[in-house]
Amino acid sequence: MTKPLSSIPVFFQPDMAANAGSFSPSAGKPPFVVADWRAHGLPIEVRRFDPVDEDTLALAHDRDYVRGVLRGEITNGFGNKRPSVAATLRHTTGAMLAAAEAALDNRRVACAPVSGFHHADHAEAAGFCTFNGLMVTALALKLDDKVSDVGILDLDQHWGDGTDAIMRKLGTPWIQHHTAGRDHPGPEDAEDYLDKLPDLVRGFIDCGILLYQAGADAHVNDPLGGWMTDEQLARRDRIVFETAAEMGLPVAWNLAGGYLLDRDGGIGPVLAIHRRTMQACADVHVGVRANGPVGSRA
Repeated sequence: MTKPLSSIPVFFQPDMAANAGSFSPSAGKPPFVVADWRAHGLPIEVRRFDPVDEDTLALAHDRDYVRGVLRGEITNGFGNKRPSVAATLRHTTGAMLAAAEAALDNRRVACAPVSGFHHADHAEAAGFCTFNGLMVTALALKLDDKVSDVGILDLDQHWGDGTDAIMRKLGTPWIQHHTAGRDHPGPEDAEDYLDKLPDLVRGFIDCGILLYQAGADAHVNDPLGGWMTDEQLARRDRIVFETAAEMGLPVAWNLAGGYLLDRDGGIGPVLAIHRRTMQACADVHVGVRANGPVGSRA
């Protein structure tokens, strides 16, 4: 195992957030997530990055679709054509690609605090997803000879149907994709799934990197989710990070999903889930908790 990190690289800049005018908070969530991590003293290092260009997005998507969305001529994943949303899209995928490159460099982990990837098809937006940053990242890494094989571990509540569709369209046998939502899991499946998760992660042993979607909407109380408790989600994340680290498998992870609101209509419950994911990441790769070393009760 490589030397622990002093902090978790987080690829964030304000350009990646917008008000999408949608039920989904994902487009506006990144700054609140990063602020929450900072407020709780989590060991993160925020880094800037370059947005991807149209050519890079076109690795996974129809070029006319890419141009139409970015110009506000084609509906995005939020069901509108807002220029403010279009302006974020090269940045959200850029963050995922930058996180993957950083994880390959440090041989451990990096984070892109973004959502909205896995329902996006080759030439169509769906389910709050416009461009499939997972597939764009995998294809860009392959094109640059940075990896031979890529793993995608999608633990969002919902089926990553767009990822599957693009893989079929382009023919990518070198991408290994597991999407938990394909089997529509329920609370009765959670413990058995967690028991099997270490072996599932070990199944990516031949991959050069693992792209991990840590979906918050898998929470049992999420209005669009429903199968894991707070404790089970925290254990899920710990298993993924710990098992991959034991394998020496670099992980680039993103947020995904999360629609649970508090009594005042705020996204505090979603922020708490994402906070526990970052805490699990830090516990494995940095070895500190928010208020002290691992095991501290402070």
